[in-house]
Amino acid sequence: MPQFWYNVKTHEVEEDAQSDWRALIGPYDSREEAQQALEKVKSRNASWEADDD
Repeated sequence: MPQFWYNVKTHEVEEDAQSDWRALIGPYDSREEAQQALEKVKSRNASWEADDD
């Protein structure tokens, strides 16, 4: 089963990590999940920041 990664430099989804790991977020089980990676990161960061306050 392939894994999907979001590349923060190219803003594209990669199947089976093709780029340097420092530019990737993942892995995800589907292309759709990987496409939502930045939104998930922003949501988690906001939640953690709220917990810190």
